[in-house]
Amino acid sequence: MKNVAWQGVYPALLTPFKENDEIDYPLFQKNLDAQLAAGVDGIIICGSLGEASTLSSAEKLELLAYCVKSINGRVPVILNIAEQITKDAIAMAQQAEQIGADGLMLLPPLRYKADDEETLTYFKSVASATSLSIMIYNNPVDYGIKVSVEMFEELEPFANIQAVKESTRDVSNVTRMINRFGDRFKILCGVDPLAFECLALGAHGWVAGLVDAFPAETVAIYRLVKNNRHAEALEIYRWFLPLLELDIHAKLVQYIKLAAQATGIGSEYVRAPRLVLKGQERAYVQQVIDEGLAVRPKLPAYLDLAVAVL
Repeated sequence: MKNVAWQGVYPALLTPFKENDEIDYPLFQKNLDAQLAAGVDGIIICGSLGEASTLSSAEKLELLAYCVKSINGRVPVILNIAEQITKDAIAMAQQAEQIGADGLMLLPPLRYKADDEETLTYFKSVASATSLSIMIYNNPVDYGIKVSVEMFEELEPFANIQAVKESTRDVSNVTRMINRFGDRFKILCGVDPLAFECLALGAHGWVAGLVDAFPAETVAIYRLVKNNRHAEALEIYRWFLPLLELDIHAKLVQYIKLAAQATGIGSEYVRAPRLVLKGQERAYVQQVIDEGLAVRPKLPAYLDLAVAVL
């Protein structure tokens, strides 16, 4: 089993497209380079922000192979698994392992509101079919299925299920998980506007969205909090919050792509059925971005701050 620390900042990377709908690999590399330079601790591809629902299986595996080669072991490469059929999820996990992924982010079954037993059976089936380290994505708000503490108790014997992307939007769940499991499951905040709160409560990391446009600010907040420099982190976070709130909208992909375009490391092209923003909506989002850029904070030397691996 490969070792993934599951702590720090893990960008949920965008999948940039060209105007002709092809994946824009040069632009993807530009964003990836910016993430690595900013000090991220891993990357996640083909998630919701990566427009997984519009990517073919072949495209996902091609993007994975590209990342594995480009990153060359510098940080872990995590592939999101979001399938509606258990056998397809298993096949994707096994192919990812063969290609060289370091870990998986695993959603519950899509398009069917599975009950607790069905959800657990799905998770256990995938975990049993691969040696890759797995982070469970717990997002009942968007996917309708909550992975409770009691369900995690049933997953505890599976050694490769090692982390949770905590997106319940209930920050007390961080404490609830730590109280029950200690460090057995690493906890990564998955909701940008709750990141400071979750990290201060003991979350081990942040699966971030606006990092796609603002990588340095995201990593700075994480490292400052973990070095008990809360006041400095909070100052950046308060500046960041209007931008971070772009992450909790149904059109988060379009909003964050527009932000990445504004900072020069992305484009606003999306794949249908999504459409690029227009009219008053685009003007509003652009205003939020522009107002943030106008007062973008000067960051401390955050790259000099070490965070102990737990």
